[in-house]
Amino acid sequence: MFNSNKKSMPINTDRIDTLVGKNTGIEGALTAEGTIRIDGKLKGDVILSGNLVVGEEGSIKGNVKADSIMLSGIIEGNITVANQLHLTPTSKLIGDIDAKNIIVDEGAIFHGNCKMAAAEAAVAKE
Repeated sequence: MFNSNKKSMPINTDRIDTLVGKNTGIEGALTAEGTIRIDGKLKGDVILSGNLVVGEEGSIKGNVKADSIMLSGIIEGNITVANQLHLTPTSKLIGDIDAKNIIVDEGAIFHGNCKMAAAEAAVAKE
């Protein structure tokens, strides 16, 4: 039914600019550039000019805006992604999605609404 040839995530996880460790909790907005990995807990909005990786033990309570996101943990908030959102089998997303491309692996949990920018542009041309 679905194409099993998965495209690789456009996030280079070999180069992480900022790491929030699993024993770290942050409260407040996070604004940054580059690739960020969150394995701890963050309560506040995230605005990135770059990519976000949320590890299996990572969680964010707040809205997230980034170029691309690979979610393996939990996000409770709305997501705006310029390129690709990848929900891995261990991910849980409670909130709305606005993205160009979405990959949802079997086992991922998503509760919310989804709007895909590419589909919206195609409809506008008709």
